[in-house]
Amino acid sequence: MRAGAVWAVRGAAGLLTAVALGHTLWNGVHEPGTALAFGILITVGELARRDQWADRQGEDTGRRPAPLASAGALAYALLGQNAGQPTHHGVLQAVAVVVAATLAGIVPHVARGRGPALDHLSRRVLTVAFAAVCFQPLYNSGRLGEWGGQGPYLVVFLLCLLGLTALCDAVLAAALAGARTGWPYGPLLRDELRAQLGIGAAICATGVVMALGVAVAGLWAIPVFSVPLLLTQLSFHRITAIRTTYRQTITSLARATEIAGYTRPGHSRRVAALSCAVGRELGLSERELTVLEYAALMHDIGQLSLVDPVPAGATAELPAAEARRIAELGGEVARQTGVPAEVAVVVERQADPYREQPVAARIVRAVNAYEDLTGAAGGSRHPGGSLAALEQLRLGTGRDYQPEVVECLARVLARGGRDRVVPVPPG
Repeated sequence: MRAGAVWAVRGAAGLLTAVALGHTLWNGVHEPGTALAFGILITVGELARRDQWADRQGEDTGRRPAPLASAGALAYALLGQNAGQPTHHGVLQAVAVVVAATLAGIVPHVARGRGPALDHLSRRVLTVAFAAVCFQPLYNSGRLGEWGGQGPYLVVFLLCLLGLTALCDAVLAAALAGARTGWPYGPLLRDELRAQLGIGAAICATGVVMALGVAVAGLWAIPVFSVPLLLTQLSFHRITAIRTTYRQTITSLARATEIAGYTRPGHSRRVAALSCAVGRELGLSERELTVLEYAALMHDIGQLSLVDPVPAGATAELPAAEARRIAELGGEVARQTGVPAEVAVVVERQADPYREQPVAARIVRAVNAYEDLTGAAGGSRHPGGSLAALEQLRLGTGRDYQPEVVECLARVLARGGRDRVVPVPPG
């Protein structure tokens, strides 16, 4: 079912691309200067894209588009005039120019092994086609002018149309991500819609302004209205780099317990990866998942206070008082590192009864216990061990583990969660 949805989207985009390219090659390019100008803009926007293809767990979500290229593609799809003269490029030429320019822009990325997934191209084709189909026939037939004229009503119409286009893109992105990862569709769609409110709003606004600017001032409006979004894209690169460095720092700090011999190698990264998968299953937002990831990475940091390490670092079966002391010390250490306050709270409340814990702490506690139970004896991962560990967690749902979290963990493992979730890379 999920794979069918992916192939349906890709097939529709591929068929539309083939028809658009064939039609354009057969009939020639209308207003080649305009097509070239927007093609260069889209290509430059794709070239300006840097390593933005992976989320926190290394999954290719495609949620971070090239803003300049996306705005240019939408502006060309919504272009009705050039310096007061009507344009006649139509829907199929708009798709053909966008596809050709996008492919030209991603070639260097592909050559370096960092190109986007096919899903990104499919979304670009379908969203541009949606916007062009909704605008070009109405504008070229004169009906749009009869209904609202060329004044503020046209601007309102374009903004509403781009809002629908952004919604279409979010629906496609969530469907493709759900098919690829197996995560619930609802939370994925919610996160995509939230992302659209950020950089997506800037892309839509720039697309409208650019189309209207070219209609009045001609192609010279393209570089003028491109500069602000290009600067935003460069700033976004810097923010992404800072967040990556921050995550690597926390990952390196979490490895202190492994280096000191208190926990098994890779334990914190495995707990973080599986915790994020369970959090996805429960429908946590992106911010909540970030807090969950950081807390899972640092959940054992309090063990550094122990004189004698716990055998194999397995804290799941420690006495309640000792587990609480380690958790509280871990929370204090987390606060000293400057992580968000929510992370320290999750770390220090791992040993509390689950009804008194925040959701992230419930997840980390259950996943950590599962990891301890299945890995304490030499790190075995055989099916019998997993089933026995899950059964033991179910027996502890009266006080220690939330039943919903344990069942979500079981579903993630049943889908092959350890294979689907990419571990957090070491710092």
